[in-house]
Amino acid sequence: MSTYTENNEEAQVNLYELIGGADKLRALVDRFYDLMELEPEFAGIRALHPSPMNGSRDKLYWFLSGWMGGPNLYIEQFGHPRLRARHLPYAIASSERDQWLRCMAWAMEDQGVAEDLKLHLMQSFYQTADWMRNHPG
Repeated sequence: MSTYTENNEEAQVNLYELIGGADKLRALVDRFYDLMELEPEFAGIRALHPSPMNGSRDKLYWFLSGWMGGPNLYIEQFGHPRLRARHLPYAIASSERDQWLRCMAWAMEDQGVAEDLKLHLMQSFYQTADWMRNHPG
């Protein structure tokens, strides 16, 4: 379960609750994939996904649900996420990492995610996205 500690306080808050639960998380994921399809600057990461992207949308939503402390939807269906192993077939370099992060930041902005929560999530997303790189550049 992922938690968020605000202002270095001991109390930890569930990210799933902070994002607004299932409906808000789904809206965030849908906006992320809508932007990926609509905006030319995300063509590099769009090319890594199948058409249509319904399965990709569902998998990210299911994964983020559990990662944020909500229902473990992804694990219930597929077991351990093994993120890096599942992404090894795709060439992911700094450009793809940066496109993914920019697309998610834009989606969070459009969905009105609070600035402090957005910053916390972007730091975590950066660490994961950077670890996913498997191609030079």
